[in-house]
Amino acid sequence: MALPKVVKLTVAATILAVVAGSIIYLNKPESQSATQTTDDAYVQADFTFVAPQVSGTVDQVLIKDNQRVQKGDLIATIDNRDFVVALDSAKAQANSAKASVASLQAKLTYQDSLVQQAQAAVEADTASLKLAQLNLKRYTNLATDGSGTVQAREEAQAKLAIQKANLHKNQAGLAAAKQQIKILRADIEKAKAALVQAKARVVDAELKLSYTQITAPIDGIVGQKSVRVGAYVNPGSPLLVVVPLDKVFVSANYRETQLANVKVGQEVEIKVDALPGQILRGHVDSLSPASGVSYSAIGAHNATGNFTKIVQRLPVKISLDANQPALKQLRVGMSVVPSISITQ
Repeated sequence: MALPKVVKLTVAATILAVVAGSIIYLNKPESQSATQTTDDAYVQADFTFVAPQVSGTVDQVLIKDNQRVQKGDLIATIDNRDFVVALDSAKAQANSAKASVASLQAKLTYQDSLVQQAQAAVEADTASLKLAQLNLKRYTNLATDGSGTVQAREEAQAKLAIQKANLHKNQAGLAAAKQQIKILRADIEKAKAALVQAKARVVDAELKLSYTQITAPIDGIVGQKSVRVGAYVNPGSPLLVVVPLDKVFVSANYRETQLANVKVGQEVEIKVDALPGQILRGHVDSLSPASGVSYSAIGAHNATGNFTKIVQRLPVKISLDANQPALKQLRVGMSVVPSISITQ
């Protein structure tokens, strides 16, 4: 039985509309979708590796695997006997340097009195020299008019020469005493510098002694614990990780073709593989400045004649909204499926 012409036209038009709609839908840019979803997403956190800052033998481990710790909690201790000895030695050197400064300052005070004594001797010699000059002049006049003897004049000349010599000697002594003050002041500055250096060594020794107490740098959960009593550790070798589970976020690797309309602040629904039936809420925190492959040590770009275009993925950081009971069940590395609600 042949179909009526109207029905045939209706079917044909419907088929054409479906084909046209499919073509339009399939050629619609992926970024125009009302939501953007990816299953290439995971729970992450900015966890901290804990490593010693000094070498030594671990003598105490005060935490267990997967234990919650607070910032400043004592995690482990390193045998500190060598560091105590180093600190005592540094303090002794600092005390010695301090005593040297005090001794030199006392010498400077004493030298000031010697300078004053030398100055007084110079002043006395200057007065005696003036008297000797006057006596020589008087005895010379007396010897000239016959009132005095030549011997008295010669004695006056000798006394004048002696006073000049004494004055020169004491002037040299005064100059030497003043120069000694300069030397002592320089020695004091040198001793003060040595004292500062010795105090710095004390601070350094105290700091190294404090490093034998290994504490938690942040609040979180202990993971990947490898520290053991009796183990010899070196600076920089990781002992454990502290994971701040109260600050987890989602890192979602979206295709570049999905990101044209993704903006900071847009709402996100998050499904967690480990928590079926539960939906967490969050918002777009930031978009990465580069694709993951861009950070690779070896560039992935092919500069030869062979080339296959591959859609790149860029990480999107998604912050989780607070006051969601399910947040306590999240662990770093869990797989999630975030769906960003696109707002134009």
